[in-house]
Amino acid sequence: MQATLGPPRHLLPGAWIIARREIRDQLRDWRILAPIVALTLFFPALMNFTARQAVDFVARYDAPIIGERLIPFLLMIVGFFPISISLVIALESFAGERERLSLEPLLATPLSDAQLYLGKVVASLVPPLGAAYLGIGVYLFGLWREIGWTAPAPLLIQILMLTTAQAVVMVSGAVVISSQTTSVRAANLLASFIIVPIAQLIIGESMIMFWGRYTVLWFIVAALLLVAVVLTRMGLHLFNREELLAREIDVLDLRWIWRTLWAAFRNGASSVGGWYAGVLRHSLPPLRPALLLMVLALGTAFFVGVRLAPRFVLPLDPSTFEALPDNLGQQLQNFGMMSAEGWWWILRNNLTALAIAALLGMFTFGVASVILLMAPIGLVGYLAGNLALAGQDAGLYLAGLVLPHATLEVPAALLAGAAVLRLGLAAVSLPQGTSLGESWLKALAEWARIGLGLVLPLLMVAALLEVFVTPRVAAWLLGG
Repeated sequence: MQATLGPPRHLLPGAWIIARREIRDQLRDWRILAPIVALTLFFPALMNFTARQAVDFVARYDAPIIGERLIPFLLMIVGFFPISISLVIALESFAGERERLSLEPLLATPLSDAQLYLGKVVASLVPPLGAAYLGIGVYLFGLWREIGWTAPAPLLIQILMLTTAQAVVMVSGAVVISSQTTSVRAANLLASFIIVPIAQLIIGESMIMFWGRYTVLWFIVAALLLVAVVLTRMGLHLFNREELLAREIDVLDLRWIWRTLWAAFRNGASSVGGWYAGVLRHSLPPLRPALLLMVLALGTAFFVGVRLAPRFVLPLDPSTFEALPDNLGQQLQNFGMMSAEGWWWILRNNLTALAIAALLGMFTFGVASVILLMAPIGLVGYLAGNLALAGQDAGLYLAGLVLPHATLEVPAALLAGAAVLRLGLAAVSLPQGTSLGESWLKALAEWARIGLGLVLPLLMVAALLEVFVTPRVAAWLLGG
């Protein structure tokens, strides 16, 4: 039975039946109520005390801006801690039912797969989110009583939306994990794939709030909501009650993993030439949408870098460019390390950067890999903008210092980013009759085919150009 959505008027009432049952059971369990009450009442009081002490401390040193930035940060933390309970509840949603032997009666109901799944999501979300809202209210009331501080309406709406979006993402991911595992222990172990990214996100949000760039938080909210939609769609696509009942135990079959990877990597080829022909005919064409997205992303990064140049101007003195040394060519050649060691150093750095981007992209639907690949392009645009502000011909410098090897490095980055995007999104839209593990392994094999067949050769030649050609071109164009 497939998880068909159907009309919303039929979907939501059935989902609410499951959600109401789950919420009622949760409110009867003191092991769930105790931490919710503690985090709702005690933690805001602790944050009120912290805020009061921080404001008093910074006032002694005439630095009120620190206290002003600390209070909204503590407001975000007060909202986050209660929703962390949602992760525990969601991880237990299906795996816990299996261990309590109550899964079969639940799945025997006439409700659809989509109604069962969404009901579990709503049930895992409502109590912790309600506790988070209550905790925020307690914290704001305490601040008003203690120091007379009231939250501006835009900031309060932003924090509430950020808290909601983070809760939805955590619950969506945790319910997917719970529906694909056979025990609560296995689900808890896999929860690190949710906890680690969310923890890093909280660190980033705290830096943004202390920096005072609250507008950026709206983009984070939008990104989180998009991720939540993707995770919910993936969970609905993966959920199948027959498969859930038939799954007995999670077994790591290394032989099956290797056979699946090797078969997908070979793709029926019997020779190196046939394998390369398969890469060009079968692996490259499906990457076209992802390649277009990567072109748009890298072009945007360059444009943003150029636009940031007037805001953060480098101290470039035009007289510095007029007094370039006569031996500029030799200096550029020395900087290029014109040797096999220099070639290997550049190639190793490029491969390491792409490997890190691929690793992060696997757990972020490819988003982190795109951001990492955008960073150097944005830096090039930023330097080009500063050169133009200093009265120099930015195109000439780019042609001499970047263009020779970038003609191959940029296509390699585009291909690598597109392959990681496809790998990161492998679990979102599974082929009919394909399991999550099999789909991901085949996408990993396709990523390896693109990497070994196209990206690696391009980077090897690009490193040769960067070491032996770029210094000479730069010296010739810049008059060394």
